[in-house]
Amino acid sequence: MVAAEFIIGAAKPELFPQETLPEVAFLGRSNVGKSSLINILVNQKGLARTSSTPGCTQAIQFYRVGHDYHFVDLPGYGYAKVPLQQTRGWRQLIENYLTTRQSLKLCLLLVDSRRGWMEMDLVLKEWLQQAQRPYQVVATKFDKLRTQRDRSQSMAALREGDPTQTPLTFSALSGQGAREIWQAISKIKTQP
Repeated sequence: MVAAEFIIGAAKPELFPQETLPEVAFLGRSNVGKSSLINILVNQKGLARTSSTPGCTQAIQFYRVGHDYHFVDLPGYGYAKVPLQQTRGWRQLIENYLTTRQSLKLCLLLVDSRRGWMEMDLVLKEWLQQAQRPYQVVATKFDKLRTQRDRSQSMAALREGDPTQTPLTFSALSGQGAREIWQAISKIKTQP
């Protein structure tokens, strides 16, 4: 088990913690599994709050993971039932984080493997590419694809949407894919 602890839920940039460790950001639609992935990676159920209700994460959540990383859980985009003004505020907060953090070394872009690329996922992917932010696509809820044919079709569609990458697959139920995601994270230690 990796020692991990919650640091702060920052609803405005001035609350972001000091940039003392490399940061890994978890991005994706509401309810795609960002918080579940964090809990599985650190093997601490309940560290990051999960809910079946979209929009549960309403600030940028910072976690210290050992003495090596900060994991950063960003509010999801998509179908959270919150006022439009609040959604705009989240977008500004997220954009501020993504554009200003020098310690941000990797963005994990989570995409629901059952739904594939949705418009907002593609917009975010293109933004990350233009901003030259390193990212890794993670296909979540992979266990919910019942047949090998469904899994193959899902992976083919995800690769078609971003031919520069091979998506990593993840299941919050079994933990499948966590080791490969940790391998992707560990590579940031060798980056300048």
